[in-house]
Amino acid sequence: MIALKKIILAITLLPCAALAQIKLPAFFSDGMVLQQQSNAVIWGWAKAGSTVKISSSWNKKNYTTSADDKGKWKLNIATPTAGGPYSITISDGEPVTIKDILIGEVWLCSGQSNMEMPVKGFMGQPVLNSNDAVFNSSNNNIRLYTVPRSVQRTPQDTSKNSSWKPAASEAVANFSATAYFFGKLLYEQLHVPIGLVNISYGGSPVEAFMDEQTLQAFPEIKVPAKTDTVKLNNKVATVLYNGMLHPFLGYTIKGCIWYQGESNNDRPQQYETLFPAFVQQIRTKSQQGDFPFYYCQIAPYNYYNYAAINAVNNNSAYLRDAQRKALTKIPNSGMAVLMDIGEEFNIHPMDKATGSKRLAYMALTKTYGQKGYAAESPAYDNVSFANGIATIKFTNAPNGLSAFGKPLLQFEIAGANKIFRPAKAMVSGAIVTVSAPDVPAPVAVRYAFKDFVLGDLFSTEGFPVSSFRTDDW
Repeated sequence: MIALKKIILAITLLPCAALAQIKLPAFFSDGMVLQQQSNAVIWGWAKAGSTVKISSSWNKKNYTTSADDKGKWKLNIATPTAGGPYSITISDGEPVTIKDILIGEVWLCSGQSNMEMPVKGFMGQPVLNSNDAVFNSSNNNIRLYTVPRSVQRTPQDTSKNSSWKPAASEAVANFSATAYFFGKLLYEQLHVPIGLVNISYGGSPVEAFMDEQTLQAFPEIKVPAKTDTVKLNNKVATVLYNGMLHPFLGYTIKGCIWYQGESNNDRPQQYETLFPAFVQQIRTKSQQGDFPFYYCQIAPYNYYNYAAINAVNNNSAYLRDAQRKALTKIPNSGMAVLMDIGEEFNIHPMDKATGSKRLAYMALTKTYGQKGYAAESPAYDNVSFANGIATIKFTNAPNGLSAFGKPLLQFEIAGANKIFRPAKAMVSGAIVTVSAPDVPAPVAVRYAFKDFVLGDLFSTEGFPVSSFRTDDW
């Protein structure tokens, strides 16, 4: 009798959608945000071979398709300019209605712990001004969705259940700080609904977010066989792609922000090609072209304290350099440089707002066309040597460079013996000249090329220059 009561209770607690024939991934649900002025993709499952109809409240238009022999169906529906709330009804005879839909700008936010880190911070690791941010967060036009952690051996059709939440104190406190601060700035500038989808898992290398096909080009990376019985974790190749990313790819988005690399710091040379391959993979799988992709360069940190000890002189500057070089390999991309906010003994910089702001500046100028303010860090362009002096030129510095009245202490210079010496550096416009009396014939320059360091060279607008090297030693 007790068992029967439990069964009856379980049935009564099932959501309406589960009782209907139509089944949808969890992110197609009440409160969702659809990308404005797009042919947004919606998919799900119904009875095999059945006719599926969708009607959208904003234009009263009806769309029809047929489920395949496995019940899978997919439709594109035209979305208007930003607004809402709206609803859509999906039916194969038994209708399911998704309510409180906003139309606006949708961004995928992904990476490892620095993207996952919530506004409230981690235990014992704060986010600056988090309580004020949470207190002032109420905004029904910013919607948050977090895909739950999941490691899987094979690609999944749907992720673990979650729900869209409007920005409010409790939801924001537990949502990605980098993503939230980014979305908040977009909303303040664009004045349209913003949808943020967080797919992050701390301590994860980029290959965990990649599929088996893409990783065939990297035979040194072990991909678990489908028949393996070894327990998986988030450090294993493909498992986060299978469980978290694959179910979402195809959802119509405006772009992606990414904060990852710490768990690949021991393989910087590999990352130079692995990271661009990851970006190409999610663009290809999403079938939305080269959508905007903006990422954070990892912040300086003392990696001697980190479990993944760097194999190259324990210097994470090599990984930062790989990320810097990736900019030329990833079209429609941008990198937020964090050389000024790293912390020597905390891999999670507490100043999350600054990195988010730099991501937002890039999105607002490069994607949304705003003008009148700087958006990117100056970038090393080339170097020439003459008379014992290295002359370094930079791009993205139309108003020049500055140390803001302080001495430049992070340049080093080397001769053919490959021994770097501290160097004197002088700024003139967008050019830096570097020399050292004990290096009469320099052939290479490095800037801030240390594991933990605070950058001291900026654009006049305050964007830090990335650490870089002119050599390949």
